[in-house]
Amino acid sequence: MLNERTTLGLPVLAAAIAAAALTAPTASAAPDCSGAAVAGTVSSVTGSAQQYLAGHPGAGAVLAAAGRQAPAQAAADVRGYFTANPGEYYELRGILAPIGNVQQQCNVSVLPPALSVAYDQFMAG
Repeated sequence: MLNERTTLGLPVLAAAIAAAALTAPTASAAPDCSGAAVAGTVSSVTGSAQQYLAGHPGAGAVLAAAGRQAPAQAAADVRGYFTANPGEYYELRGILAPIGNVQQQCNVSVLPPALSVAYDQFMAG
C-alpha cells in the first residue's frame, strides 16, 4: 500500500480524505475547477477525514504510525489493519474518493507526491 516513506499524519491524511468526499459533481454538471473550489474540497475532505479518524482510533493510529515507519513495514501494517477491518477500509475509501474525482476531472494534483503514492495504493486496495 505504501511504497515510499510518507508522512501520513492525521491532518495530512484527513485533508486527502476530506478533499475526496464532497466534490463529486452530477453527471450533467461541469466540474468547478477553480482554485477556490479545489481548495474548498480539500478543506471539506480534511474535516471529514479528521472526524472519521477521531471516531476510529485504530485506523488513525495505524495511519499515523505509517508515516514514521519504513515503507515495507508501513504497507504491511496498513494492509493488515484494513484487511482485519474491511468496513473501515470501504468507509475511508469512500471519504477519499472525491480526491481522485477532482484530480481526474480538473487535471490537477491536490496531494504532495509522497501522499499521492500512498493515496493511489490505498484506493487500489
